[in-house]
Amino acid sequence: MKAIVQDSYGPADVLHLRDIDPPAVGEKDVLVQVHAAGVDPGVWIFMTGRPYLARLASGLRRPRVPVRGRDLAGVVVAVGARVTRFRPGDEVFGTCLRGSYAEFVSAPERRLARKPANVSFAQAAAAPVSGMTALRAVRDSGAVRRGHRVLVIGASGGVGSHAVQIAKAYGATVTAVCRPAAAAFVRALGADDVLDYTSEEIDRDGPIYDVVIDTGGDRPFALLRRALTPHGTLALVGGSYTKGPVLSGYDRQIVRRPLLSLFVGQRLRSVSAVERTDDLNELGTLIESGVLTPAVDRTYPLAQAADAIRHLRDGHPAGKIVVTI
Repeated sequence: MKAIVQDSYGPADVLHLRDIDPPAVGEKDVLVQVHAAGVDPGVWIFMTGRPYLARLASGLRRPRVPVRGRDLAGVVVAVGARVTRFRPGDEVFGTCLRGSYAEFVSAPERRLARKPANVSFAQAAAAPVSGMTALRAVRDSGAVRRGHRVLVIGASGGVGSHAVQIAKAYGATVTAVCRPAAAAFVRALGADDVLDYTSEEIDRDGPIYDVVIDTGGDRPFALLRRALTPHGTLALVGGSYTKGPVLSGYDRQIVRRPLLSLFVGQRLRSVSAVERTDDLNELGTLIESGVLTPAVDRTYPLAQAADAIRHLRDGHPAGKIVVTI
C-alpha cells in the first residue's frame, strides 16, 4: 500500500510517498481503508522532532513510527476476532497510533466511532484530535455552562473552530480572537463577537470572561489573566510549537502554570491530551445533532501531504487541513 513515511526528523522534505506493507490486524483491531486524514500541529511536531521533549514519546534519534498522521475517516475492511462494535462496510472516524497518511490503517477498536452520516469523510477526519481537545477544554477544563462568557484565542484554527461551536452548544456567549480575514468565518461558526488581534488585545474589555481558551498561543499569563474574572478559568491547549528547541511554548503548561496556580485565585488548567472513546462518541453525537460542523480549510491528495503540512506551518487555516486518500 502507499503511505507517507519519514526516516529522520526534519522539515516537510523528509516526507516521501512509498509502498509499504499493509498493517497487521490484532484481535482488538479494525482495518480501515482511509478516505481522509487530518493535519494538526502534532503532525508537524513529530515530523520535525521539535520541541525535543516530544522525542521522549516519538523516538530520540528517529521516529519510531515512520508514517505520519493521527486523525482518520474511512471504511472498515476487516476486524479482529474480539472486535464487537464494527463490521466490514461500516464508515468510521477516529485516531490511530501507527500513522493515518496511508491507504490502510489498523486501529484499536476503542479509538474509533461510527462516522456521522451528515458529514463527509473529509469533515469527519477533521474532527477527532481537534474536536476531542476542544471538548475537553470547554466541558472539562473550562466547565462551561449556560450564561458563561467565553473567549477563544485562535478561534479559526482546528481546535478553536471546534471550541467556538461547542461552547455555543453549551449555552455560552463566545468572543472569538482571530485575524481580520477570518472574522466572517468565526461568526458563521456562531461567535457572538470577534476580537481582531492585529489591532486589539484580549483584555480590551477588562476582566469579563468566565473562561479563556488559549489554543496554542504564547501570550503572557499576566495578559491572559487580565481578561478573566477574579475566579475565572484559563484553559491552555498546547503551546507555541515554534519558539524553542527543547520545550518551546509548552513551558507555560509544564513549568509556569503549576507554579503560578499556587498564588492566584483564578483556575489555570492544562487541557489533557488523552483520547477517550466516550469523548469521540460525544463528538459524533454533537455532529449528528447539527450543533457542531467540522470546518475544512482545504484538502490535499496523499502525494501532496508535505504541502499540506507546509500550509499548516506557514498559513492561517480557517478550520482544519485534510489529506485525502
